[in-house]
Amino acid sequence: MAKAVRVHKVGGPEALVYEPVDLAAPGPGEVRIRQHAIGLNFIDVYYRTGLYKAPGLPFIAGNEAAGEVIAVGPGVTNFHPGDRVAYYENLGGYATERNIGWQRLVKLPDHITYEQGAVLMLKGLTVWYLLHKTFKVEPHHRVLIHAAAGGIGLLACQWARALGAHVIGTVGSKAKADLALANGCDHVILYNEEDFVGRVKQISRGELCDVVYDGVGKSTFPGSLSCLKPRGLFVSFGNASGPVPPFSIAELNSHGSLFATRPKLNDYIGKRSELLEGADTLFSAIISGKLHVPINHAYALKDAAKAHADLESRATTGASILKP
Repeated sequence: MAKAVRVHKVGGPEALVYEPVDLAAPGPGEVRIRQHAIGLNFIDVYYRTGLYKAPGLPFIAGNEAAGEVIAVGPGVTNFHPGDRVAYYENLGGYATERNIGWQRLVKLPDHITYEQGAVLMLKGLTVWYLLHKTFKVEPHHRVLIHAAAGGIGLLACQWARALGAHVIGTVGSKAKADLALANGCDHVILYNEEDFVGRVKQISRGELCDVVYDGVGKSTFPGSLSCLKPRGLFVSFGNASGPVPPFSIAELNSHGSLFATRPKLNDYIGKRSELLEGADTLFSAIISGKLHVPINHAYALKDAAKAHADLESRATTGASILKP
C-alpha cells in the first residue's frame, strides 16, 4: 500500500502525519509514479501552517518530485511505464506513489538524476522564470539575491553569474557566506551582522541594483526597496520570514519610480509549451555544466516533520530532499 505524509489539521511540523493511503488506478489522462525523490520547499511550510490555503483537509503535502512511471490511465500515449519523470504540482508530493495528470510531467534526460529532478521542478523553474522572464538578467546588471545560500538562492547566484551579472547575496552565517561565494556571488552580506542596505550602497559605490530577488519577505522589507536604483524592480517571490506587510504604493515613487511584482511559478508555466521551454532551458544548463545542483540534506519521507523543523530554523543550505 502507498504511504504519504498528510496534514489533518494545520499547525507546526507535528501536523505532518506519515500514514497509509488508498490509491485508485490512474484515471483518464493520469499517470502513476513510483517516487524516488521529493523536493523540500518553504511553500510546503506555508500550506502546513495554513498561510496558503489547501483545497481541503486532510491533504498530502509536497509540490515537486521525481520518479518512475509504473502505470498509465486511458488516453495517455506520450508516457509509458519505465519513463523517468519529474513534476511541479500544488500538493500531493509527499508520497511513495501518486497519480498525476500527464500534462504536469516532463521526462528527465539521462544525465539528470532523480534527486536533481526532484529539486529542479519548483526551485529550478522558479530561478528560470525569475532570471529569464520576470527580469531578463544581462551582463550589465547588478542583482541582489536574498537568502543566497538556500535552495533557490544557490541556483540563482550561479545562473545570474553565468549570465554575466554582478551578484550580491545576503546570508545569515559565515559558513553560508562561503557557500554563496563558491556558487557565483561576487559579494556576500551577513545580514545578522551588517546593515545590508548600507553594504549594498558601499559595494555598488552608490549606484545600487537593477533588481532585488526577495524570497525572505517581512524582515527584508522595506530595505530591499532602498537597494534599488531608480526604475529598478523589486521581485517578492516568497515569505520565509513572514509576508510583506501592506504598504503605500507611494513608497515606490519615493524610492525612485520603482517597479514591484509578486510572481508565482504557475503563471509562468501555465501552458505546457512554457513548462517544456523552462525545463529544456534548465536541463541544458545543468548538462552543459553551467549550473550544478547543491543537494546538501536528505531525509526519509517518514521524517518530514524533522525536515520542516530544520528548514524553518535555517539549519539547511542548498536543496533538501525526502526519500520515500
